[in-house]
Amino acid sequence: MQAIQILTTGSADVLTLRDIPTPTPGPGEALIRIEASGVNFIDTYFREGRYPAQLPYTLGQEAAGIIVAVASDVSTFKAGDRVAWCGIPGTYAQLAIASAARLVSIPEGISFQQAAGVLTQGITAHYLSHSTYPIQPGDEVLIHAGAGGTGLLLIQMAKARGARVFTTVSTEAKAELARAAGADEIILYTREDFAEKVKKLASGPGLPVVYDSVGKTTFEKSLTVLRPRGLMVLFGGASGAVPPFDLIRLSTMGSLFVTRPTMKDYIATRADLESRAKYIFDGISSDTLKLRLEYIYPLADAAHAHRDLESRKTTGKLLLIP
Repeated sequence: MQAIQILTTGSADVLTLRDIPTPTPGPGEALIRIEASGVNFIDTYFREGRYPAQLPYTLGQEAAGIIVAVASDVSTFKAGDRVAWCGIPGTYAQLAIASAARLVSIPEGISFQQAAGVLTQGITAHYLSHSTYPIQPGDEVLIHAGAGGTGLLLIQMAKARGARVFTTVSTEAKAELARAAGADEIILYTREDFAEKVKKLASGPGLPVVYDSVGKTTFEKSLTVLRPRGLMVLFGGASGAVPPFDLIRLSTMGSLFVTRPTMKDYIATRADLESRAKYIFDGISSDTLKLRLEYIYPLADAAHAHRDLESRKTTGKLLLIP
């Protein structure tokens, strides 16, 4: 079978299409033929070496497909089932192994591309808005990168929970997408200081929460828009890793909180995984949650997908098709 691997860390140029042996499912596992694989920023972190991985390493952590075979001890799924999964390495490939305990069934009416396109970012948006900081009606929240895949879903979920949503984008075209998703106040960070604009528009002394997937270029200013005891949710680093930070500053800025959540801790139980997946699949099925699938690449063009993602010129979800 073919897969995209890295033999060394670096730029998108290190992505290599290779022929590798077809894996065999071990106890509790399933072998799945991949129909669509999601491209996420975490994939670039492994490629760069920001997150460690044993080389050679097959990139990708999200996909949807059809089960080819299951281990003898697996009774929850069978060959032929349509499934999706996330948070398990190895999905930039034609076939992949996943723990049956981490698979979710794809409901009728949901396509493979939709399932692969919404699972990681949808679950992320769900745990951010429902668990990391459970948004309450009337809350004013700031969501950075509002036209990205997670940003668009998070705006919709925040609005569904009754929030007034501030968001940052880089272009007028992205502003239109964020507005269509429900954002109330859209700030073009390329033209104005987002922190100053938020302070002018906010109804109170600061916001209860900032959701930040950008990192290095937004972290410091984001802290300044929080109210006392506000929460900074750093869930990505599209612009680079946040430099070392003296925690005493959190006390001088109003006894602030900072968290760096990761999805695996929010789907650690089967119940959490199923409930979050059900929420997003139900939203797609009922058309109350809009998914933007705009960029679809052949598996061999994974490097192109990474360059497009890192340029921050894309919107919505990027997919690879084996």
